[in-house]
Amino acid sequence: MIIHHLALENSILSKFITEIRDSTIQKDTMRFRKNIERIGEVLSYELSKTLHFKATEVQTPLGIKKTSKCIDNIVLCSIMRAGLPLHQGILNYFDDAENAFISAYRHHPDGKDDFDVIVKYLAAPSIEKKTLILADPMLATGKTLENVLRALESHGTPEQIHIVAVIGSEEGVKFIENVFPENTHLWIADIDSELNSKGYIIPGLGDSGDLSYGEKM
Repeated sequence: MIIHHLALENSILSKFITEIRDSTIQKDTMRFRKNIERIGEVLSYELSKTLHFKATEVQTPLGIKKTSKCIDNIVLCSIMRAGLPLHQGILNYFDDAENAFISAYRHHPDGKDDFDVIVKYLAAPSIEKKTLILADPMLATGKTLENVLRALESHGTPEQIHIVAVIGSEEGVKFIENVFPENTHLWIADIDSELNSKGYIIPGLGDSGDLSYGEKM
């Protein structure tokens, strides 16, 4: 796996990461969602540099200009509900992408810390020989992305896979390295070193879905 850890270099991204982690600023849910969206845009810009382009020309009011355009057939798949603001940020840049949505949640069968990831809903086009972008804001254990990959197998084999995440754990990153193809790209804003006993990233930022849309029962 090719890992792109963007927080290792100073940029405006640091402001957005800082604000989504700040427990005081998090209280403004609209600002939290917007910052996740902005992070998605920054990650998408960096991701775009690895895509395929071809030379073309555009007619301006005063002449013809040689330029280039992306020729990848992109399918953007996000994990509901937490992935929706990130999905929007990516879609702002790849606005002609096809879209897929999948539900995945943690199920604690005995009420203890151990959990399974349950996938219940999937709406997706064919991903055969296309560029698949998987958007999940929190890469904690990596089990969700593993289950999503398995669920998408019936929709074809993509030519290239890009994972876009906001915050991850070192453990989660190592886990998906053993699950996804070697040429998969991981675009991640920041990586934390620890998971707690419940599988949450420390210091992380909390539950991204709850912070975006309110607490669930």
